[in-house]
Amino acid sequence: MDFEYSDKVKALQAQLIDFMDAHVYPIEKERDHFHHDPANLWKRWPGTEEIKAKAKEAGLWNLFLPHEYGKWSPGLSNLEYAPLAEIMGRVVSASEYFNCSAPDTGNMEVLARYGTPEQQEQWLKPLLDGTIRSSYVMTEPEVASSDATNVATTIIADGDDYVINGRKWWISGAFDPNTKLFILLGRTPNDGQRHQQHSQILIPVGTPGIEIVRPLDVLNAVHSPGGHAEMIFKDVRVPKANLILGEGRGFEIAQGRLGPGRIHHCMRLIGQAQRALEYMARRVENRVAFGRKLADQGSIRQDIALSFCEIEQARLLTLKAADAMDRHGNKVAKDLIAAIKIIAPRMTQTVADRAMQVFGGIGMASDFPPASAFMSARYLRFADGPDEVHMAQLGKIKIAELNQLPVR
Repeated sequence: MDFEYSDKVKALQAQLIDFMDAHVYPIEKERDHFHHDPANLWKRWPGTEEIKAKAKEAGLWNLFLPHEYGKWSPGLSNLEYAPLAEIMGRVVSASEYFNCSAPDTGNMEVLARYGTPEQQEQWLKPLLDGTIRSSYVMTEPEVASSDATNVATTIIADGDDYVINGRKWWISGAFDPNTKLFILLGRTPNDGQRHQQHSQILIPVGTPGIEIVRPLDVLNAVHSPGGHAEMIFKDVRVPKANLILGEGRGFEIAQGRLGPGRIHHCMRLIGQAQRALEYMARRVENRVAFGRKLADQGSIRQDIALSFCEIEQARLLTLKAADAMDRHGNKVAKDLIAAIKIIAPRMTQTVADRAMQVFGGIGMASDFPPASAFMSARYLRFADGPDEVHMAQLGKIKIAELNQLPVR
């Protein structure tokens, strides 16, 4: 195994670090203050598009889309993208500057892999260009959506159209004024098997019958400008041409989408954990309590050491999962993807919590990054499937695999 990044990746790492130093870290507080101001609710920070233009000009654009997507991709593998996503992930929401943020990344992969030429022309191109944003509409309040076969929103054929009815929530990005597309998972009832009862369909924002009920806060933060919405779809009518791939193919599409999305979250989380550790190390070296530097306290040194070990473990597992995706495909790598989705958010939450503790009371505030990393890690233990689902599926896979081994 080669643990060295290629020269191409090293060059991109250096370029990204320089870009972050020049354009992202200096405006982090300004952007955060803008979004935390109630007067700016659901408004985009005015400097976003300028930074995006600079990133595009620098070639730091759409790096997430693997080379398997041909003309749509900048040509990187998942393994090559991982350390780059880590750098972007150090600042929460900074991935948008590089057109590498969820849920757009997953939606672009869906359209690139499964979309018709017409769907790609209408929606994929502007998403790849960064001129619009999108939302993925799956989770429902009335059912346990971690078992997606429970999803009850209906997609019913009616003449040349489909009619959508149902209630959804935790729809990230729904409030962003740049969001122009919803990709919805719903039920297209038929006589097929349990996993062939659902489909995915494209719904333009502004289609009659869509009602945004309310924003949902995450630990008392609404995550403006995108937010997370509870929504009602009542007799929403779209052309049949908006269906993706075909009726009953919703789970096939979802598995193609969610694997990369899960590991992208983990790549970014490792960047947040690494940054929290760096802030922790600087704090303990410069803070004195009870007559001694915090860095001289044995328990503090243990926390630093454990955090380093845990970050390195998660980073290596992420790289192994990414490599397996490149070599064998997302389906074969599903066990490693599940494993890192279990590990990375918990690891980041733990490391950020230690960092918050050494900062004392101010560690709870947004003055320093660990609190933001902690909150991000906590809600990402739900995003793209809660821990329990991944552990249940991974346990099932491993029980079956291990029982195929000879008894020794």
